[in-house]
Amino acid sequence: MGTRGGGLYVGRRAAATGAALLLALLVALLALAALYGRCRQKAATQPLSPRAPGPAAPPPPAPAASSVRRLPRHLLPLHYDLELWPRLRPGQAGPFAFTGQVNITVRCLQDTDTAVLHSAGLRSRGVAAVRGPRSEPGAAVEVAGLRQEEAGEVAVLELRGRLRAGHRYVLQLGFQGRLEEDFDGLFLTRYTDRGQNRMLIASQMEPTYARRVYPCFDEPAMKATFNIRIRHDPSYVALSNMPAIDVSEVKDENGSLWTVTTFNTSLKMSTYLTAFVICDFDYVTKTERGNEIRIWARKEAVKNGYVDYALNITGPIFSFLEDILNVSYPLPKTDLVALPDFGAGGMENWGLMIFQEASLMNLPSDEFTSRKAMIALIVSHELGHQWFGNLVTMNWWNDLWLNEGLASYFEYLGATFVEPKLSLDKIFYAHVVQPVLREDSEIARSLSESEDKIKGSFSLMSLFDNITYSKGASITWMLSGFLTEKLFIRALTSYLKEFSFSNANQDDLWTHIQMVVDAQDEVQLPAPVKQIMDSWTCQNGFPVLTLNLTTGTIRQEQFFNKNNRKSTDSYNNTWIVPIAWMRNGSSQPLTWLDKSIKMFPEMQVSESEYDWILLNVNLSGYYRVNYDQLNLKRLAQLLENDPKAIPAVSRFQLIDDVFALADFGYVPIETALELTKYLAREDELFIWNVVLLNLIPDNLESTLKNHEVYPLLKVLFVKMLMLWKMTILLKCIWKNSWQQRAGWASKTVWTSHLNCMLSGGTTLSTSKNGDLLLEVCMSKGGGKLKGCYKGEAE
Repeated sequence: MGTRGGGLYVGRRAAATGAALLLALLVALLALAALYGRCRQKAATQPLSPRAPGPAAPPPPAPAASSVRRLPRHLLPLHYDLELWPRLRPGQAGPFAFTGQVNITVRCLQDTDTAVLHSAGLRSRGVAAVRGPRSEPGAAVEVAGLRQEEAGEVAVLELRGRLRAGHRYVLQLGFQGRLEEDFDGLFLTRYTDRGQNRMLIASQMEPTYARRVYPCFDEPAMKATFNIRIRHDPSYVALSNMPAIDVSEVKDENGSLWTVTTFNTSLKMSTYLTAFVICDFDYVTKTERGNEIRIWARKEAVKNGYVDYALNITGPIFSFLEDILNVSYPLPKTDLVALPDFGAGGMENWGLMIFQEASLMNLPSDEFTSRKAMIALIVSHELGHQWFGNLVTMNWWNDLWLNEGLASYFEYLGATFVEPKLSLDKIFYAHVVQPVLREDSEIARSLSESEDKIKGSFSLMSLFDNITYSKGASITWMLSGFLTEKLFIRALTSYLKEFSFSNANQDDLWTHIQMVVDAQDEVQLPAPVKQIMDSWTCQNGFPVLTLNLTTGTIRQEQFFNKNNRKSTDSYNNTWIVPIAWMRNGSSQPLTWLDKSIKMFPEMQVSESEYDWILLNVNLSGYYRVNYDQLNLKRLAQLLENDPKAIPAVSRFQLIDDVFALADFGYVPIETALELTKYLAREDELFIWNVVLLNLIPDNLESTLKNHEVYPLLKVLFVKMLMLWKMTILLKCIWKNSWQQRAGWASKTVWTSHLNCMLSGGTTLSTSKNGDLLLEVCMSKGGGKLKGCYKGEAE
């Protein structure tokens, strides 16, 4: 054993320091229970070593496209013949470039003498041409000039004749661009494999980076089919969306040999889903219901079995999604590629999904660990996109949540299907609903923006945030709850089948849900589906419901920070709110609040202290609840007497709601602390996590110096810590591998740090005069807990 630290008697002046150290330790420990962040906020990690890998840290956001310019609707793309030739040889020194040729078959919808398409950072190569109409063999329209408008990221073909509505033409353009070592468009990345330096090429097209690789109609609704051919060094393998149908060899003008890989014609899809990888990876493979699944990775990683787990779960998740949605996966193959360096956790390209290496790899000797859970969640998310995003795509980026919110919802269903050890409701509420409720109260944007707003200098990358992912998933969860899962899935199946290989907006989804609701009489709604759901997707924020037990009245208002409210602020939004509730432990029929204030006689309570009401049972709705003092007192007493009388998720919700209400000026802090008195009997770690997250703000030091708050915290913690025997709790948590859940959180350094800190144990007691006695025993680290904590956390 290493050096043991001595006991520290903390005087009243220094009590804040002791509490800070304790709370820092608890936060570090319980952060290990936090799930992984949104897949697009994952960063690259170092290549996997034989030691247990640590999860990725969040990267800075990818740069946004400089302009969101909508194309005129004169031309509709039907098909692309695309050839790419990255001029990369193994061991070659840079700079690197690529060339290509694209022939785009278009249908003219309106007479025009210009052809406008997207192009960014590309230079013209050769002479642009326009062939057609296709009905007239050999016909052509002369090109007067090709103009690049860099600010708008478009190329304009100026024609001497006119393209005529109703006819088909072929736009022929040669191009060249640079291979940069970033993560947008077609990019180069370096890595090591078996001790050798290597290079590979991969792509990332979402949201508007396809135009950096080839001239195209780079909008999600402008779907087309693709024939893709890639010329590459013979030592590499080329991958794209579809299976390869031919591999040949060709010599360039210098007599050097290149391999040409030709791929089968793709399904109709958006440009942001086109994908390319050129590498010398190995792979493992399985076939599931005729779908050939291959996981590609560095040769060392494949040999050591690091991608076996990902391979074993991918097929079952595919089958689960096919079965639940009743819509078959339409491709004959699926490649999942683990890149040593990638700017996102994963990308759902149809038939060629690309992942950050840490998102697919784990040690084969591991039992169920945080990394397996993270892999299951990320893989399930990207597989969900094969239906929500690839098969049916949003019309425009303002409805991005139809892609990401629905995929995030099915991410948890798929992951818990292949890993039953994961508790679906606890994970979803603690790591999706609760975090986004905190964020949504401070962000001034709705889930679905107006289409006109997403234009000009608007940053599309700003839409790839927790509002789109987590609020979208939370709203979907609420919708499934009040419809019932059976009706919700039935509506999704109808939606997917009607809009397959096409595009939709959220009104299309509401229409199909309404059709299903109208066809049955079990579920009755207080208003049309569109009216209900638009109140959640088209307004900023969310409501807080205030219940008065004496009158049975519920009032709703937008949840906002009353401490920061300005006199000019306006909060007049009203939602149509589903209320799942219970009385004295008995579930009651779902009811609705469809106005700003409404009386519910059935919610009036008697004078008995055992008569209580609980709203939003199991956090089924996307809102917070503010109870009057009478109900809070009865709930606090109930928790002390019999905490299991309230469902675990509702206990979690009660604590999080009341602390959020205190933080935003709705209730005093004493009210929140009153609900924590029962915690001596709480054995759910995810509830402990939310308690600590609420008790310990970002600026811990300033809070502990708050002379009004600190005495309350001190009394509370001294009392509770003595009762709870925190040493046993900490050791139990550690022994049961909760520390490994750091793989689901962004602050992943705590795994190794806590191993150091907890190896000797931690004890808590009080001195004779009532001050805290904190003893931290460490096998290494020199006893400098606070310095060690700060150093590791940053």
